[in-house]
Amino acid sequence: MSKNLSLAKFVEEIKRNSSHWIKSKGEHYQFFAWQGGYAGYSVSQSKVATVEKYIENQKEYHKTETFQNEYVKFLREYDVEFDEKYLWL
Repeated sequence: MSKNLSLAKFVEEIKRNSSHWIKSKGEHYQFFAWQGGYAGYSVSQSKVATVEKYIENQKEYHKTETFQNEYVKFLREYDVEFDEKYLWL
């Protein structure tokens, strides 16, 4: 991502373009909508291989771990302050 592009603008473009694309795939997708919120995280170069491996195995991993539990663990591991009542609106 370019340093000259804000995360908010980047996500807005992804959501807008992908919504247009999926809705062009047929009537079944006419009511598709993205959720309102998002989060963005950077990954240090030293962790790229770890993240790639995680993504490759994500489908299998989420058979035993919910996204919600995983996300809360992630926030706690990196000392990110949060109020769980606002995470899943």
